[in-house]
Amino acid sequence: MVEDALHLTHHLLTPSPPPAELNTQGLADFLRGFFGPLFLVTVSVVALFFLFTREITRFVQFLAVAITIGVIFYVPNIIEILARGIAGALGLT
Repeated sequence: MVEDALHLTHHLLTPSPPPAELNTQGLADFLRGFFGPLFLVTVSVVALFFLFTREITRFVQFLAVAITIGVIFYVPNIIEILARGIAGALGLT
């Protein structure tokens, strides 16, 4: 009985090996699915506010920023592509 307890304790205290590769695709899909509709609703409400108050210049500026953020959120691998491009432009690669 003591041997069983020691074996169980040893089994519980032995750390499990780390995963061979960290897969974050599921997390990225979840975040896109969660924040995507929230982003679209926020953009719609703010855009309508600017249109109803007749602030066309601010509306156009906001629309440009919203499109840029939307591209970053929705285009796959855009962050990696931008990082490689910036690193290449700085001569780091």
